[in-house]
Amino acid sequence: MTSPLKTLDVVGIGNAIVDVLVQADDNFLADHALSKGSMALVDEQQADRLYASAGPGLETSGGSAANTLAGIAQLGGRAGFIGRVRNDQLGAIFAHDIRAVGARFETPAAVSGPSTARCLILVTPDAQRTMCTYLGASVGLDPADLDLELVRQAKVLYLEGYLWDSEEAKRAFIAAAEVMRDSGGQVALSLSDAFCVDRHRQSFQELVDGHVDVVFANEAEICSLYQSESFEAAADQVRGRCRVAALTRSELGSVVLSGSESFRIPPYRLGELVDTTGAGDLYAAGFLFGYTRGDDLVRCGQLGSLCAGQVVTQLGPRPQASLPDLVANHLG
Repeated sequence: MTSPLKTLDVVGIGNAIVDVLVQADDNFLADHALSKGSMALVDEQQADRLYASAGPGLETSGGSAANTLAGIAQLGGRAGFIGRVRNDQLGAIFAHDIRAVGARFETPAAVSGPSTARCLILVTPDAQRTMCTYLGASVGLDPADLDLELVRQAKVLYLEGYLWDSEEAKRAFIAAAEVMRDSGGQVALSLSDAFCVDRHRQSFQELVDGHVDVVFANEAEICSLYQSESFEAAADQVRGRCRVAALTRSELGSVVLSGSESFRIPPYRLGELVDTTGAGDLYAAGFLFGYTRGDDLVRCGQLGSLCAGQVVTQLGPRPQASLPDLVANHLG
């Protein structure tokens, strides 16, 4: 993982989305038949209707993999992101925000077709987030959009499971993974969402078995992947299928598996729980930041837990505190 040709730590491929965060109550979810804690795909008309019904919102660039890459860049890592936006206002916001934190983003904006993707994130008083996502231009990502030289420069290629909902993006996903393999790097995958796993269980299992070095999943996602009601049984199922499995369990912290080894990482409680949006994304950011530097897996897990612990104390998925200062204060 220290090849002199690897000038970037992590390159991610994912949906380029602008998030609109709105505080809502359980009645709003019920009125719109939304399942708390889930991610539902909506069309542009549905997105507009939900947005019109909701209260005031906070706009911030998001997207699962983009949040992770932004976190890596904020930590001081060398990061790049590949994703499709439209040449519209939201597309300009997304491009500005990810470049502003120091990540490379060079995918050309689409000049026609659907508008830039957006996600209405409804945050209830218990800090749970329910997402309604209009994928827009992001699903137009295809192999022709890939900057394969950017991929070759990375130690790790990070892919978000949400990409599997688009056939074009799926082809880009596989093409990039093959290039990463050929260039001597590793492939990491986030399972993204339990409902996403439900839609693509067999192909996700095949990915983990044959193409992925590091898998990130929360408890619901890993249980869905192996259709298990027990976290312990699901963890036993994934053990050994890839090099590393980093499994998050909310207030119980996380478990990192590698071969026969198992490491339990406690959570960091850094303040009042405000919004869980981005917790898994920032866990992956901290973990991969350490991983690409050759840190041991316990420290990788601690870095992930610390970054996740910070982002849940604020509204929005991009840390508003200095992550390097956070690491220095808590981990040295």
